[in-house]
Formats: sequence, structure tokens, C-alpha cells
Amino acid sequence: MSRQSLIRHWPEVAFALLFGGGLLLGGGAALAALPNVLEQAVPGTAARADASRGVVRLTLPPGYAQMAEAVPALAMTPAVPPAMASARSRPVIAICIDDLGEDPAATAKAMALPKEVALSFLPYAEHTPSLAGAAGRRGHLVLAHVPMQALNGTDPGAMGLKPGMAADEITRRMGWNLARVPGLVGINNHEGSRFTADAAALKPVMAVLQARHLFFFDSRTGPRSAVGTAARAAGVTTAARDIFLDDDPRPGAVSAQLEALARQANRTGVAIAIGHPREATLKLLAAWLAENDGVTLVPLDEAIRLKTDRAAALAAR
Repeated sequence: MSRQSLIRHWPEVAFALLFGGGLLLGGGAALAALPNVLEQAVPGTAARADASRGVVRLTLPPGYAQMAEAVPALAMTPAVPPAMASARSRPVIAICIDDLGEDPAATAKAMALPKEVALSFLPYAEHTPSLAGAAGRRGHLVLAHVPMQALNGTDPGAMGLKPGMAADEITRRMGWNLARVPGLVGINNHEGSRFTADAAALKPVMAVLQARHLFFFDSRTGPRSAVGTAARAAGVTTAARDIFLDDDPRPGAVSAQLEALARQANRTGVAIAIGHPREATLKLLAAWLAENDGVTLVPLDEAIRLKTDRAAALAAR
């Protein structure tokens, strides 16, 4: 077939491809019939369906390559499977387990949770580099649990961030903390109720995160966090936790907090919880997630995006 003839038949080719894409959603029988549709639409086209792999292989007539340069390509996006669409229509939750790295056995138990659970590692812990690398290979999102000054004045840990430090010292300590956690996608604060309330001290932190395209998940350990304002000013993605699962580590209290997480998700559409690698927390959390209690577990970065979108929509009203 000549190039001119192919161009003349292009509407039929486009229709056949679009129609065939629709047929693909109908299952193996429709897929098997698709080659006949294509060959009828464009004489000289050879098509073969492979139902076992869900593909159709095309051999188009000579001249197609030249024609393709002049005609925009068609893009087809597969439809979302009904089960996935149904799951995403439900309220979503995300979980972050932090304080990891100091106890390798407890950290290993946290890594056995579903891969959607984010894991945050104390940079100064001896085993953090190897354990964080293993968590990433298992598919978990990995964060640095960066030590920051608390209101009670206790030492937050080696290379912790404190108000009053020079900006270049905060930047230097941030670099050290991030370098200790391979494969990280963001940070959250370890303690930090005082530091996270200091907008000036947060500026160099946000500059480092913005340059490395990392997010700041606010543990919200104090009543006056400035993380959200500072992050948005610097163009850093951020959101805050909604629920602490185990401030009270007793099993009954942890179970109550899991139910509070589900209620929060049902009220707002998305909710995020922080827990710690305590035996009761990990055991109760694993069982609760397996029950699929009316909510969908998603990765932390997806929940942060959903919370950000929701906040923007509310602000636009």
C-alpha cells in the first residue's frame, strides 16, 4: 500500500486501534477477534493475538514508518481495574514506624510488615546503614528519623539539630544524618518539639530537603510546629501525622488508637499514624492490617500527596 493510501486510510487505522483498545478490556475472546478487525480496516496489515499474554502483534504495510513521522501517535491508557478503583474509593491510611536501627531484632520485625508501611531510621544507630538498605530492598519507603531538640531540653542524640545553631552547622549535620540512611525519600523528626517550632532554624533544613527532592513528614511532637509553613515556603512536600499509635504502649491503648486512625480516615478521607518497634505495637498492627478494617493502606508518600491535595482544595473554597 502506498504512503498516500495509508494516509487516506489513517482514520480507519485510528478507529481500529481505538476500537481494538476497547475490545481488549473485554477479555480473551475479544482479544482473539481483534486481528480480524485490524486486517479488515487496513488491507495488508498482519495481526496476531496472543491471548495468554494479553497482547496483539502488528505488522503494518510498507510506508508506515514514514507515515508515522507525519501522524501523531495514539496513546492508550489502560482502564483501572474495578477492584483497584473500589479500593481507592475507600478511606486511606498510611503508617510510619520510626525509632528504627538501634534494635536489629525489632527492626527486622518492622520490616516484616506490609511493604506499604514506611520505616524511619535513627541516623546515629550503628546498624542503620545496613538495615535501611535492607528495608529499601524489601520495598518499604525509607526515611531518616532526624534527631531534633525537644522542649524538655534533653539531648536528642548524636548530630542532633538545635535552635541557635548557625545555619551552616545545621546544614552540615543534616548532610551527615542523610548520608547515614541509604535510599531515603524523606525525613521525620525524632523528638524536636522545640526545634520544629523555630521557623528560622527550619530554613536550612528545608533548603537541604528541597535541593535533594526529599519530603518532611512532621511527627508533630509539639503544639506549635512551624514545619508546614516553612516547608511550603521552601517548596518542600510535607504533611503531619494524625495519630500516635503507642504513646501508651499497653495493648488495649494501641488497639484503641488503631480504631481512632480508622475513624479519622473515615472523617477526612486520609489519615497517617506513627508507631514504634514495640512488640505489642507490631503484633497488633500486623493483625489489624490483615483484617482490612474498611480502609486501604497506601505508601506514606501517596498519603502525603492526598493530604496536600485535600488541604489545597479546602483552601480554594
